[in-house]
Amino acid sequence: MTKSPSPQALLVTGIILISLNLRTSIASVGPLIPFIREDLGLSNGLAGFLTTLPLLTFATFSLFAPSIGNKLGMGRAVFLGIAILTVGVILRVLGGIELLLFGTALTGIGIVIANVLLIPLIKVRLPQKLGLMTALLATMMSLFAAVAAGVSVPLAVDLNWGWRGSLASWAVFMMVALLFWIPQLSRPKAEMHTNSSPAKNVWKSKLAWQVTIFMGCQSVMYFTLTAWLPDMLVSRGWSPVEAGAMSSVMQLISLIGSYFAPTILIRLKQQSGVILAVGLGYIVGFAGLFFDSEWIVYFSLTIIGLGMGASLSIAYTLISLRTAEDKTTAKLSGMVQSSGYYLAALGPFLFGFSLDIFGDWDILIWFLIFFSLLFIGFGMAAGRDRKI
Repeated sequence: MTKSPSPQALLVTGIILISLNLRTSIASVGPLIPFIREDLGLSNGLAGFLTTLPLLTFATFSLFAPSIGNKLGMGRAVFLGIAILTVGVILRVLGGIELLLFGTALTGIGIVIANVLLIPLIKVRLPQKLGLMTALLATMMSLFAAVAAGVSVPLAVDLNWGWRGSLASWAVFMMVALLFWIPQLSRPKAEMHTNSSPAKNVWKSKLAWQVTIFMGCQSVMYFTLTAWLPDMLVSRGWSPVEAGAMSSVMQLISLIGSYFAPTILIRLKQQSGVILAVGLGYIVGFAGLFFDSEWIVYFSLTIIGLGMGASLSIAYTLISLRTAEDKTTAKLSGMVQSSGYYLAALGPFLFGFSLDIFGDWDILIWFLIFFSLLFIGFGMAAGRDRKI
């Protein structure tokens, strides 16, 4: 007689399947921007807005995600988030610019509800596996972001699905995740520890703002480079397939950083030294993009990829390490992903706008180096051993 999976095994499987869907709908867009721009007649600014729009919805709905989690229960709220994401992914390919923008906004709403609540859910349900599950969350996000970036153009061109079919294909994985998450819907609604202290006012905490701006800086760098790296490489003579593949390789490399960073961080009293090392790596990597040599670009994107994976895991881990109560963790998660993503939303759009005006790709590199310096400054402050 086959033994049924344990509730914990089902939860871990569900978290993994949910996490792999949290970036595919965004990462798949960057390599397809030239096709979308040509088909719908978009400017560079509006094309950049396609990546900025989900970040704006991230930022706005992050504020409401903890309340949604309290009302529905975090398990049910995560299911709702992935359902909204699935609808958005399908809707955005069914029409013209208006439906594309509306569907893209829905994807952002769905992602952020699930993203904000998975962190406190892990802390409550799997406290002994906090480092491992945070690592798996960030790693699966990065892995499938890499897969999405790498296969989007082949799906569109080689399989002749077009950009619409390529983007819509990710809904299949979302439906699978929803199916495996069904057992969590029957679990008790009150998921946060009811005997914990009241949530702190994170908006008045200097430490909370340091964590938030740190998250914003890493998000600016990730989403701006993800959106525009393929286009930059194409402008230097790379084919769209090669450019998409390079973006995918960078994100595959990020898996190393995203998996190992949380395990290291939770063993350290302070995380500032790790953050300084990652930030300096960013500066070296971005500076290498000034050169046209392919091997220098490969080397630079390897360093950047390691940093991107590590910095996402660091940001998620700091949300747990810098808070004492479950409810404060949820509040900080919402604040970090709200204010942080408002900052991140500026990146792809501002660069796309500047590219329309100046036509100079070096602006992208200087932009990223500037945020690397902010990443170091706010990250070292957020990495000190304190609690909100």
